[in-house]
Amino acid sequence: MMNSEADIYSGPIFDCDTHLYEVADSWSRYLPEKFRKDWGYQWRRAADNAEWALHIGDRKVEVSAGYFTEEGHIPPPGKLKEWLAAMKMGKAEVDLRVPMTPDMYEAEARLKKMDEFNVEGCLLYCGNMVSTISYLDQVEPAYAVLDAYNRWMLDDWGYVYKDRIFSAPLLTLADKAKAIEQAKFVVKNGARMVLMPMGPFGGKSPADPWFDDFWAILNEAHIRVVFHVSEAIYLKSAMAEWGEPMQQSRMRQSAFMWMHGYSERPVLETLSSYIFHNFFARFPNIRLISAENGAEWVPSMLVKMDKVRGMSRGGYWPAGQLEDRPSAIFKEFVTVVAYPEDDIKTIIDLTGSADFLVMGSDYPHSEGVERPAIFANEALAHVSAKDREAIMYQNGKRLMKAVA
Repeated sequence: MMNSEADIYSGPIFDCDTHLYEVADSWSRYLPEKFRKDWGYQWRRAADNAEWALHIGDRKVEVSAGYFTEEGHIPPPGKLKEWLAAMKMGKAEVDLRVPMTPDMYEAEARLKKMDEFNVEGCLLYCGNMVSTISYLDQVEPAYAVLDAYNRWMLDDWGYVYKDRIFSAPLLTLADKAKAIEQAKFVVKNGARMVLMPMGPFGGKSPADPWFDDFWAILNEAHIRVVFHVSEAIYLKSAMAEWGEPMQQSRMRQSAFMWMHGYSERPVLETLSSYIFHNFFARFPNIRLISAENGAEWVPSMLVKMDKVRGMSRGGYWPAGQLEDRPSAIFKEFVTVVAYPEDDIKTIIDLTGSADFLVMGSDYPHSEGVERPAIFANEALAHVSAKDREAIMYQNGKRLMKAVA
């Protein structure tokens, strides 16, 4: 790993993985009264121990425990390695926390931070909300919570802020009629991207033609659909078969769960479903984005998809045969946010392209890099200057250029 103090890339940046932090009324501002007792979000101490954690009604969101302090302090941005090292040495977690700064929860302040970082544009995802998606397991309350959250996001951030910050409201296909209402709302209010849970809905692939009237709305608006790392509700029963409980603290999560319940499996299955269901032949204006799932799985996925396409030529194709190789479809319609620790040169060599790869700082989270330019130092030291500029800037900018 190179020294982060000497940046090897000094050009403009398009950051495809950034986050906000919610404020006190992010979930409650628009949540109908009848849902507030059982589905209201609040930070408080759990009844069973002293952990300060996010709760949905009486349910503790385990992964949130210990992340914020009661004073609202957070792990320092981009300092996960230092944070973990200090903890290993016995330093108290709370001593490593820092106060939130306005750029973490205000749009105009974020623009100033972007200027400081030489970031021309960014994709902005939800904060603690992303760890709660698997808790929204009842249809009516789920839409009430998501709709309330999306209205708050529109108030405080806008779905596009000064054509530089592109925020992702949350949509789900748990109920098609309600999903269509959601799609119409976010498109009407200028959204250029949305975030959706990974996996199937109601026993159907999200790319099943049954959902086409929903997708037609997003296709007309040239929407980008993000699949951000999170617990995938549909894997809950599968993991239970292995005796592996989901919705656990990340500090107590097993290696098996990291590998099969929270890592590559849901993104592989989700993305391949869109390709094998011939989704892009029907909706060529939509692009898919994998965020914070890494990229080292891509080469083997492309090889495998091309292989099984040949094996199943005479088999069942729910939406008709593909007119191109799955790997070619992937490269045209899917964008992948790489991890800074990924071997990006090898990924490019194996796939023959850097065009589907983009960078992400994960700011202001501790897991990413302290400054976006450091991503190039950590991940792109051995790629060509042309590919470095493409991943740091050009690919992300091109992704968001085509809009309704």
